[in-house]
Amino acid sequence: MSQQNALSELLTIMARLRDPKTGCPWDVKQDFKSIVPHTIEEAYEVADCIERGDLSELKTELGDLLFQVIFYAQLGKEQGLFDFHDIVQGLNDKLIRRHPHIFAQQQNLTDEQIAQQWQAIKAQERIEKANNATPSLWQDIPANLPSLSKAKKIQQRVAGLGFDWPSYHGALDKVAEEVDEVKEALAVDPYSAHSAEEVGDLLFATVNVARHIKRDPEQLLRAANDKFSVRFEKVQAYLTERGQSLDTATLEQMDAAWEAIKKPV
Repeated sequence: MSQQNALSELLTIMARLRDPKTGCPWDVKQDFKSIVPHTIEEAYEVADCIERGDLSELKTELGDLLFQVIFYAQLGKEQGLFDFHDIVQGLNDKLIRRHPHIFAQQQNLTDEQIAQQWQAIKAQERIEKANNATPSLWQDIPANLPSLSKAKKIQQRVAGLGFDWPSYHGALDKVAEEVDEVKEALAVDPYSAHSAEEVGDLLFATVNVARHIKRDPEQLLRAANDKFSVRFEKVQAYLTERGQSLDTATLEQMDAAWEAIKKPV
């Protein structure tokens, strides 16, 4: 089956699932808001496949994510808002508009120049969306974006305006400064709103270091979560082999097990 025929079949399947009389009851009762949690879940499952290196399952997960787009397209079509063709055409137009060095001038730009061009184009788009009024710097950053990702987006935005450290060294120094401020706040009252604020500032500064070394903070924290989880499971196995358990082991015993499993074999 050709790509065009396969896509047409997918759109037809979606329309049948949404048919008020003969469709699937679950699909029929969904709306834009009810689908959002499923979209987020499918996006994370795609990311999980890639980060685990399970590329054999990636095709299936990408299909599930594509289905979310198809679902939104069907909902939009039913309400006379847009259809799948409108989504694709809008994407085509955006990609061409945001890559003038490929589709217009045919220039060889550095990564830094491409990033500056990208931010300038997006800034112009924000002005146009605001009907030429002064746009909010953050108007196209989703309010419910995961906080680490949102911090990175905010930092990228101001960096595009020239408000940035020249290198990771300045960002790292800022982390050290924030650590000192956290220590001072905790020494006064560890449970105060001020202490919480300072910890938040520390997290924000740490994201800036990740951005400067061209790493995604969400991915880094997921990797750290996985690393800790695997190590702690090894701690559990280490204790079990010695007739102990996590429920009864002391902190000193768990810490000794942790140090033991960290040692290279």
